[in-house]
Order: sequence, then structure tokens, then C-alpha cells
Amino acid sequence: MLAADVLTAALGPDRTLPLADLGEVEVGVWEMTPGTEQDTEVDEVFVVLAGHGTVVFADGEVVALAPGVAVRLRAGERTTWTVTETLRKVYVAG
Repeated sequence: MLAADVLTAALGPDRTLPLADLGEVEVGVWEMTPGTEQDTEVDEVFVVLAGHGTVVFADGEVVALAPGVAVRLRAGERTTWTVTETLRKVYVAG
């Protein structure tokens, strides 16, 4: 078993819980509390487990984040994350 409950599992100081490495790919859980952050992305697919917010891409695309939403991020994309309710996601990144 990788985690008994990814919704409540304790995260490390970097707000992540690595679950597995699959070759060059990492699978894990990440969380962000309410607020705004800018980021430069890596290649990643994620599914929101809990929480709400938006991610705005430099090209103007806005994605509403809520449980069940799946998103593809590409390496080098500039994003702005605005979280209104603590957001937790499971990610696959490489």
C-alpha cells in the first residue's frame, strides 16, 4: 500500500507526499492552502482530490479547480494558482 488515505495523509515540508517513482515519472500528492502563487511548470497530469481554486496560464486560459477535475501542465508554462479552499491533488510528473 502506498497510502492509507491520500485525503488526510501528512505531507512533508514541501507540501508533497511522494508515492512512487515509475522510471523517470513521479507520482505523489501535493497541497496548497488558500492564497496565490506563481509557478513555472514541469510536465504533469493531476487530478484534484479536494478544494477549490483556479489556475491561470500565461496565454489567458483559466481552469477552475474542484474535486474530480483533471489538468495537463507542460514544462515551462507560466501559471498563477489562486486557491480559495485548501487544494489537494494527486499528480504524475516527469
